[in-house]
Amino acid sequence: MARQSLDESVSDGDTERTVPEQCLSLTVRGPWGHFRRVEGNIVKQTYRIIPRTTIAGLLAAVLGIGRDEYYDLFGPGASSIAIEPVRELRTVNMPMNTLSTAAGDLSSLNSQGKISVKLPDPTKLRQQHNYEVLVEPAYRIDVSLRDGDRFEELKSMLEAGKSHYVPSLGLSEHLAEIEYHGVFDVNPIDRGIERVRADSAVPGGFDDVIMDDGHRCQIEESPAFMATDGGGRTTTAFTTYAYNPDAGPLTVTDTDAARVGDRTVVFV
Repeated sequence: MARQSLDESVSDGDTERTVPEQCLSLTVRGPWGHFRRVEGNIVKQTYRIIPRTTIAGLLAAVLGIGRDEYYDLFGPGASSIAIEPVRELRTVNMPMNTLSTAAGDLSSLNSQGKISVKLPDPTKLRQQHNYEVLVEPAYRIDVSLRDGDRFEELKSMLEAGKSHYVPSLGLSEHLAEIEYHGVFDVNPIDRGIERVRADSAVPGGFDDVIMDDGHRCQIEESPAFMATDGGGRTTTAFTTYAYNPDAGPLTVTDTDAARVGDRTVVFV
């Protein structure tokens, strides 16, 4: 099985951009999506660009890898991911009634048996929260893994249209559909080219974006890499993305762009 080479090229703060030799390409979409922003707010806001950590979790679900067991597989230098919004990024505020999942608010089911399951107490009053929800989000994802065996396993699962766990777009109730496009060679674009039209979101924020081409551009910072932290997990690095909310291209300069099929993307 071929080992996927990842050539480290440039670093954005704590995150590394890498340009692989080959990648798997897929589109994930659904009627709704919510990628909770880490900042606290009365309205539970969402990232517009699906975070890199969420993509890692979604692909780990396809592979059947458990929570907190896939961070090294999708770690810096071990993976490359490019993200392209393929639909206009739209949101609505949606009120939801929720039950607390804090330890003190859970009750045990079959507590006298060998197996005990803790669930929210259905007799307690619901709490209403406003969620900012993405409407019909869709993203083209290009991904490469240094682990050749896992790369081939992911390729086989995507080709067969299978997934060990149900994929979702953030919240578990926002189910995702995955469309697999195949394996593509990745052809780096010479940095000496003055301007490149990037179809994907561009890591690094506004630094590499030329703002006079008539396209809208926004930025956001989202989690990129995670690691286990004793009994839980922690974000170890963030990436700032520049993106076009209308799902159009951005003109960039002096960046590590690459051709994937007939598209131009930037990996991180």
